[in-house]
Amino acid sequence: MKILVLNCGSSSAKYKLFDGKTVVAQGGVEKIGLPDSFIKFTFNGEKVSQPHDMPEHTAAVQVIFNTLLDPKYGCLKSLNEIDAVGHRVLHGGMRVTQSVLIDAHVIDIIEDCAVLGPLHNPANLKGIRAVEKLMPGKPQVAVFDTAFHQSMPEKAYMYAIPYELFEKYDLRKYGFHGTSHRYVSKRAIEYLGLDPDNSKIIVAHVGNGASITAVVNGKCVDTSMGLTPLEGLVMGTRSGDIDPAAVTFLMEKEHLTAQEADTLLNKKSGMLGLTGISSDMRDIYNAMLEGNQRAKMALDAYAYRIKKYIGSYVAAMNGVDAIAFTGGVGENHDYTRKLVCEDMEFFGIKLDEKKNLAIHGDEAIISTPDSKVTIAVIPTDEELMIATDTQEIVEAQKA
Repeated sequence: MKILVLNCGSSSAKYKLFDGKTVVAQGGVEKIGLPDSFIKFTFNGEKVSQPHDMPEHTAAVQVIFNTLLDPKYGCLKSLNEIDAVGHRVLHGGMRVTQSVLIDAHVIDIIEDCAVLGPLHNPANLKGIRAVEKLMPGKPQVAVFDTAFHQSMPEKAYMYAIPYELFEKYDLRKYGFHGTSHRYVSKRAIEYLGLDPDNSKIIVAHVGNGASITAVVNGKCVDTSMGLTPLEGLVMGTRSGDIDPAAVTFLMEKEHLTAQEADTLLNKKSGMLGLTGISSDMRDIYNAMLEGNQRAKMALDAYAYRIKKYIGSYVAAMNGVDAIAFTGGVGENHDYTRKLVCEDMEFFGIKLDEKKNLAIHGDEAIISTPDSKVTIAVIPTDEELMIATDTQEIVEAQKA
């Protein structure tokens, strides 16, 4: 079965075409609605970029389809070869706990949850409607970023605010990166030979955006991101956890509007704000090697926040069998993994420093043989998870 996976943002759309579990085409369109919009894709191992006029998302999805059908670069003779389309959707609120076949009711849910995901949900809907227009009747599946975390108990997701505000606005922790956490925790069980019905795993999805999830027997019991992706870890440009009173203090002293404060915390803080250099870990690490003390402080703070969450989740789960690093930093940055894992012997966490230094992007165990907790690097594959869900749902619908 051929499944097209789409991840539509406000001005971009990434795609992967799967034939079973094999990726046969991938790429993305960028700067939708701008004069210099373009598509980029991989062909025979090389990256190709082509300018295209894409005033809105329907035109952008059409460009993707045309590329898949292109006599030189394409891999399809007809769009009929695509059996279904799977969409990454940010927010399903409290009403969605799993991936679902898209119908009018699901579209209503995505629209209703736009208040919780104002940047992403409307863009996700644009992709769904573009496919509906260009391939009417083609099955489409929504895979929600928040769904995996809906198994959290109330004690983990409730904020200690007046209860009527929770009832009025559904104001609670939701968590994000759910598709990645689900894939990595499932793959960790397979790779490490753990018992699916008796396992405790901490998944550290760390990169420019970062979150940590505690998974017991395949189900999320807590996660670091909250109502929005701002809560939790220090990230590329997001502050992560911060005293709310610090926000109101800054708003008063700097005369910031609510939107300006939101922009400050989401786009100007984190590693970029701490270093004043970059949000990219490679740039910051190189600056540290050159003697930049703010860069070193930022790297320490980044790892320290991860370490604190790991410790709290070990306590919450009453133990841990494995820690799985994933995401751009988790998979590739051995220095951050070292900082996170050092001085954790009390929990039975021992990193093999030689193995750790050798692993960049590969699936591997990086703990010592006598470590009570297995430390692993598990590259994430959200698109494969979306394709798998889509195929299973469509096949179940036909049965």
